[in-house]
Amino acid sequence: MPRERISNSWMMHIVMLLSFGILDAGCSGSQPTDNESASDTTTTSTTSDFSPKQSVLKLASTTSTRDSGLLDVLLPEFEKAHNCRVDLIAVGTGAALKLGEAGDVDAVLVHARSAEHKFMDGGHGIRHEPIMHNSFIIAGPAADPAQAKGRDAGAALQKIVAGKHRFVSRGDDSGTHKRELLLWQKIEGLTKWKDYIESGQGMGPTLIIADEMKAYVLTDDGTWMKQRDKFQLVQLVKGADDLRNPYAVLVVNPEKAPAINADLANKFSDFLISKRVQKLIKNYEINGQRLFHPDRLKQETPE
Repeated sequence: MPRERISNSWMMHIVMLLSFGILDAGCSGSQPTDNESASDTTTTSTTSDFSPKQSVLKLASTTSTRDSGLLDVLLPEFEKAHNCRVDLIAVGTGAALKLGEAGDVDAVLVHARSAEHKFMDGGHGIRHEPIMHNSFIIAGPAADPAQAKGRDAGAALQKIVAGKHRFVSRGDDSGTHKRELLLWQKIEGLTKWKDYIESGQGMGPTLIIADEMKAYVLTDDGTWMKQRDKFQLVQLVKGADDLRNPYAVLVVNPEKAPAINADLANKFSDFLISKRVQKLIKNYEINGQRLFHPDRLKQETPE
């Protein structure tokens, strides 16, 4: 049985990595395996034949866009179009925004609207562009001891807490964790119980933990559809308005640090909202199912 808190907070990971220089521009690393923490800072260069003459975009992104596989499609396209390299730092939304506030990255790709607006209102960003959305879902054991299936999110959580059933939370200030806390607030707040487990991990590892524990879990459906064949958990709750999951890109204020590449960050924002890339997002599927819905295509119809 995992401890109530399985790992240290993301901030400890960030501090340690910064101390050792792992987050310096120009460094590269490998993607974590399924058993590694996806909320640990992962810096990945997607171009192997980088030239010193190329520009570098330091991008802090939520783990769900990486775990869904979407960035594996989009980032090479951007690098090719602009003869640049993208250094991807995959962390939770809260950590990504803090890297932006500190001026350690050029752009952030996140999914927590209230935190995004706070970032912009604080003068940390100069541009905020909605890009796409998908949904959160609640997954759980097929036996569904809480009888959550078919209920709205609030009612499902009420059944889970009433029965003191196992529930695994990200617990990492990510966009998914922020949404979970918002859902609890709507049903009179969260009172933790023995089997409420905070993983402190990214979405992929949190799903693994929930699956091993036969627990309920809130996840974005992009990561879920990409990885669900690995799990015995099943989808139980989806489709409610309060489970809509919007993503946006924010350009960091270049006044934060002299090294911020605002020009390339703006080009990246233009790239993501362009018609061609919005179509790439629309057409990105796993097993015939679309993972994300573009927000900047006029022909895109509501779900």
